[in-house]
Formats: sequence, C-alpha cells, structure tokens
Amino acid sequence: QVQLVESGGGLVQAGESLRLACVASGSTDRIVSMAWYHQTPAYQRERIATITRSGNTNYATPYEDRVTISRDTLKNTIYLEMNSLKLDDAGVYFCNTKMEVSSDFWGPGTRVTVSS
Repeated sequence: QVQLVESGGGLVQAGESLRLACVASGSTDRIVSMAWYHQTPAYQRERIATITRSGNTNYATPYEDRVTISRDTLKNTIYLEMNSLKLDDAGVYFCNTKMEVSSDFWGPGTRVTVSS
C-alpha cells in the first residue's frame, strides 16, 4: 500500500503561482507513475499531469502551458507548479499513484481557492 499526503493549497489571487507537493510513503518502490488531478467545485475530476518512474512527464492539453510536474526521488515527493492561476483552477487537487499491482491510491487532496 501507499499513503499520499498533498499540501500547498490555500487562497491565491488570479494570476499568481502556486506549488503543490505530494509525499508518498509505504510501498513506494511499486509505484509506476504519479499524477495530479483537479476536482472542480462541480466534482468533475480531471488529470493535469503525470510523471513516470523513469521521470517521463505527460501533460493534459488544457494545462500543458501553465504547469510543471517534477519530483524529488529522495523525498518520495512530487510537485505541481502552476502559473497564471485562473478562477477555474479553484477546487481540490489530488495526488494519484498507479502501481505495479493493486489498485490506484489517492491522497485526501489539498484545496485551492482562487480570488479575483
């Protein structure tokens, strides 16, 4: 099993930047990839970006120009840097892992509020 804890959310103004972090613990050697998801206030959850065990990254088209996913393997942590935040970026941000075997794991999420 893997435990995930997100952090870095809070209140930001539109146009500002934000960096989120997700720390993984447990069977981290079985993680194939990690990803960030955004859940809107309407409860739609969409993938933002993925980083694989080998360090390859993949971005969802709506976000690719404004976000960067990165990792610190020594800290078992991934990050999501978001620039030029918009009102639509408000919501809860979740960290997800895909494993060699077993189901995906999700963190509890971190909430981002964007003010105009």
